[in-house]
Amino acid sequence: MRPKLRSGIEAALLGYVDRRDISQSKIMLDGVSLDQLRTFIAAADEGSFSAAGRRLRRAQSVVSQTLANLEGQLRVKLFDRSARYPVLTEQGRALLADARAVAGDMDLFKARAKGLAGGLEPELSVVADVMFPIAPLTDALAAFQQKFPTTALKLYVEGPSRVVQHVLDGRCAVGVMVSMPLTPPPQFTCERLLTLRLAQVVSPLHPLAAHRARIPRTVLAQHIQLVHIERSDLPPGAASLLSPKVWLLGNLGAKLAFLRAGFGFGGLPLHVVEADLASGALVQITPEDAPVSTCVISAVYRTDSPPGPAGRWLVDHLKQEDAWELKERAFLSAASAAACAKRQRRRSRSRKSRGRSH
Repeated sequence: MRPKLRSGIEAALLGYVDRRDISQSKIMLDGVSLDQLRTFIAAADEGSFSAAGRRLRRAQSVVSQTLANLEGQLRVKLFDRSARYPVLTEQGRALLADARAVAGDMDLFKARAKGLAGGLEPELSVVADVMFPIAPLTDALAAFQQKFPTTALKLYVEGPSRVVQHVLDGRCAVGVMVSMPLTPPPQFTCERLLTLRLAQVVSPLHPLAAHRARIPRTVLAQHIQLVHIERSDLPPGAASLLSPKVWLLGNLGAKLAFLRAGFGFGGLPLHVVEADLASGALVQITPEDAPVSTCVISAVYRTDSPPGPAGRWLVDHLKQEDAWELKERAFLSAASAAACAKRQRRRSRSRKSRGRSH
């Protein structure tokens, strides 16, 4: 390792060794490898040596031996192994941040070298979350094919967990994912693309459609909430659940069809339901204490394997947040005005009907 990168670990380490052994400890530090530090980081992140082995695609015995050798070289106990799962010691916690800094700097170093040495990618594989608006994606892909006709483009459209997995295992160079319910892994670099506005909607025939004010959770709890999510992505006690009666739907089209049919209520990105709101096929409701009404979509890629020139161009082209936010604000204003006008027409017809009956 370079002296500059190693200095942080040296400083932390020398605080835990006897001053008489400083010279020997510095010599032993020269034998510490980047592979050992990555193994240390993986074991700390995953909480077990077997899980670290799966992440690194190595046997548990190899992980255990690598960490034992590292502890021997550092002359510091990094993990307490007395319980069922290894736990970081005080010294281990102190050295973990420095190990991350060294590994992160090396990733950036390798990435810059790759970018300088590499040319245009012969192939680019991209995986996009099903929630990403189709219009900017279509525009970006069409422009990409014109800009890079010699780069073969592969596209996958998947749920959140599969987006993460495709990028993590190297199947795709770039992923486009929603920030919730998943948090990107520490190996990822994220670049914000745009913010989606979400709307809670129901069929106009659904009982909740009659509520004009904010709807209490006690009322929502009496109805089915339609949730578009993979079961594996649903965290325990998810805050986005507004009712104990939940249907989990892995297909966005199925959720939209069930909402139109009046089976329940649910949230969808505004660009998905704007036509239904404009036509009256769906109406917007406002729950009390509802979770955030926006979600961030980011481009993600492995820090140690950033996209090349073509992938970089595609990520930059997808950054259309300002245009989409302006469009959505304009639609929200128009939808609000249309809904207000529709309510006024209903009241007017109701008054006329009452007048004729008298």
